[in-house]
Amino acid sequence: MKKIGTILFVEDDGFDQDLLKRAILRVEAPISYRMLNGGDEAIAYLKGEGKFADRTEYEYPSYIATDLKMPCGDGFALLRFMRELNLHARVPVVVLSSSCDLDDVESCYHLGAAGYLVKPHAFEDFVRVLHLLLEFWRNLEPPPIGLNGFKDLGDQRRKLRQEIY
Repeated sequence: MKKIGTILFVEDDGFDQDLLKRAILRVEAPISYRMLNGGDEAIAYLKGEGKFADRTEYEYPSYIATDLKMPCGDGFALLRFMRELNLHARVPVVVLSSSCDLDDVESCYHLGAAGYLVKPHAFEDFVRVLHLLLEFWRNLEPPPIGLNGFKDLGDQRRKLRQEIY
């Protein structure tokens, strides 16, 4: 079975963190993940700041699933930060939120979210959604990741930029 890589789950609510952990156990997926308490902590993780400086312990993530509305840096701030990184680190970010507000959905996609999922209320539905998300990620072919983000592809990256712009 193909390894997914490290996943950051950004969730401030203790109940939802526990729900995620239980769902991961139920899915029985061989994944490495970190549970972070908000967008500010996720940004520090991505920058490798403070306690996250040791990349052997805090591996750069391959994927991020974030809640949207959190007091310590919301999902919008995290998406804006990821958009600013642009060609440095294209980590797919999926929003996993209780909000089904169409303005929130539109804003997240505008900021570069790879997907937007409304958190199911029933545990079994939550497990099913998590299983589908993990299977999707397992089948993607992401660019190679270095210790502090994607590896410098040198001439390939410059060529890619010229083709895009």
